[in-house]
Amino acid sequence: MSSTQDPASPTRTAGIPVARGEPSAPELADPLADLATFPLVEALFGRRSRRFALGDEIPDGPLAYRSRHAPQPLTELERMLVLSAMGGTTGWHYSITRNPRYAPHPANYAGSATGRTFPSAAGFHTAELFFTDDSGVWFFPTRDAGTLVDPATEQVTAELMVERHRGRVRQLADQRLHLPAEEPYLEGHNTWCVNVPGSLLVVPVADIAQHMLAILCFFTQNGYAIFDDVNGREIPGLERFRDRVDVDAPFPLTFSEQYALTEATAELATSCYAGVLMLQAMGLGGWMFDGIDRFSVLGASGNPDVPGLGFRYDRDERWAVPNPTGLPGVFEAFCPPHHADMAAAVAAFTERKFGAGGPFHPRTPGAWSDSPGFRGAAEPHDEEFQACVALQAQYILDTFGKFPGTVPTLFILNYVQAHHLDLEFYDRFFQPGAYLRTHAEHRERWHSPEGA
Repeated sequence: MSSTQDPASPTRTAGIPVARGEPSAPELADPLADLATFPLVEALFGRRSRRFALGDEIPDGPLAYRSRHAPQPLTELERMLVLSAMGGTTGWHYSITRNPRYAPHPANYAGSATGRTFPSAAGFHTAELFFTDDSGVWFFPTRDAGTLVDPATEQVTAELMVERHRGRVRQLADQRLHLPAEEPYLEGHNTWCVNVPGSLLVVPVADIAQHMLAILCFFTQNGYAIFDDVNGREIPGLERFRDRVDVDAPFPLTFSEQYALTEATAELATSCYAGVLMLQAMGLGGWMFDGIDRFSVLGASGNPDVPGLGFRYDRDERWAVPNPTGLPGVFEAFCPPHHADMAAAVAAFTERKFGAGGPFHPRTPGAWSDSPGFRGAAEPHDEEFQACVALQAQYILDTFGKFPGTVPTLFILNYVQAHHLDLEFYDRFFQPGAYLRTHAEHRERWHSPEGA
């Protein structure tokens, strides 16, 4: 039987648990001011997965418990702080400065001019955030937003991040993402606690097609090429670029595509980790995890009653699993069917880098004392360069029926869920120290009767 009472329960305010020894509300500082001074080491050393939210129930076992409280959704401010931590822009990134192979030109690897709260290999930045809560399904694009804050000219605070990033949020649906609380949609251990009412679920998505194009450009810039180690053959026509790349010692295709997948996964993971550190500072519960079926989330569950995010996907007898390629008009991979062919995708990626707002356009602002001089010194991808990249990319598409050929076109792995903790559960079943002072004080700091 589920237990609802704790003989040593904490005092309570307005029906919501308040931890033992908590200061009264008048003694507490403004939550955003306190957030700004929260120690990084406390977030690092105090990080835990805290799954039991207000409104949750564990129906059986040694921790059987039913929350006495209704779910409590995050406020708009709380939601934007989590999102800004996971994908906010933080100024112009510093790029990669030098490679002796093509000095005095600076390295021209980056895909975005914008720095964000999480790192990206060589500044490629191919990931974006989707999220869902009780208000619906949303998109939070920032990879090409330009810098929404600038530490060179202003003090970057939590308030400023929220203010500047609110306008990036785009609603896609007015109801929470439907994921049945059962396998195969959720892993069995998550069926009781994931995507529950009141929670915020954030889904970073990486464009592996674009990331692979960025790697092929990186390879070409440094004199490397690839060969098809799956079928044991060289890429036809590549020999005409012998003066630009080493066709006699190419990299294996599988190695190169694993490189892309792994680098992009680092974006997803570090975005989530940044969000989880913010949860500690704010006193929200939640955790980062991967226990949701990624095909169900993207829209390839095979069940029309579980449309997920509604991404386009394809099937092919050569593939073991479906291959999502994007949400038309929202988030589209740099490959067909969203581009006519791989030459068009390469041209679009080149425009992202060297066109208006790109990292190597002289009129894009930057962090340097002479930003136009630095950005304009990068060597553009000329027609031969683009043709070399497109030849290899089109071969992959033609041979495997998708791009990349041996890894997914789009990829998700890590998620972050944020919610309000039921402290009574932790006080009943855990030793002291199961949550931080920020969790103990969250209700009074962030949800005072005055609405602060």
